[in-house]
Amino acid sequence: MKKQLDKIVETRDSKYGLYFDYAIQFLILLSVISFTIETIPDLEERTRNVLEKIEIICITIFSLEYLIRLYIAKNKTTFVFSFYGLIDLLAILPFYLALGFDLRSARILRFLRLFRLIKLIRYNKAIKRFQRAFIMIKQELIMFSFVSFILFYLSAVGIYYFENSVQPEAFSSIFSSMWWSVVTLTTVGYGDIVPITIGGRIFTFVILMLGLGIIAIPSGMISSALTEARAMEKKENQEK
Repeated sequence: MKKQLDKIVETRDSKYGLYFDYAIQFLILLSVISFTIETIPDLEERTRNVLEKIEIICITIFSLEYLIRLYIAKNKTTFVFSFYGLIDLLAILPFYLALGFDLRSARILRFLRLFRLIKLIRYNKAIKRFQRAFIMIKQELIMFSFVSFILFYLSAVGIYYFENSVQPEAFSSIFSSMWWSVVTLTTVGYGDIVPITIGGRIFTFVILMLGLGIIAIPSGMISSALTEARAMEKKENQEK
């Protein structure tokens, strides 16, 4: 029985495994749509009752799925604390926790139902390919993120010294200058805080050029890693 359940739940090789995958994906989307509809003001009582029934059906099936996965897991502790195990748990936990809280607290817990969207990662090959690609370049991304953070801080310090004397309210401290640093390095440029000195504008131009690089470099790394991950996946399928 455990082998049959494992074949259905963990793989898509069989007809029933494919049906199981599609059913869970459908229920995830259904529960998210239901959660979204709940936020509409002045809903009819009958509609709310239908949404509650949908939630109960979804949570029952998700709970059974979690218990089945726990049952067939070779190492139950490893499964519980794995990425997918935690996501599966967080997808159902808010419902049970909300039973013991008042309405206001329950609303906050309901927000955590959005973790169900992350469950879709398990059932999507393209997302798994992304996951593999990110693992392949994990060290490079960590280093790049560290360098970006340093650049973010240094740009906030630089614009503070250029603009503080002429715009003491907008650039009152390095902390307040960090907002300018964020919107400039990400090339968003909201325009709510802009430099007016010549030095500040030249400095902004340099930061904008660096910001374009910050977007381009990780994009190139991810694209290269995805190509390699796709090649590895194709090779694995051929070996099967």
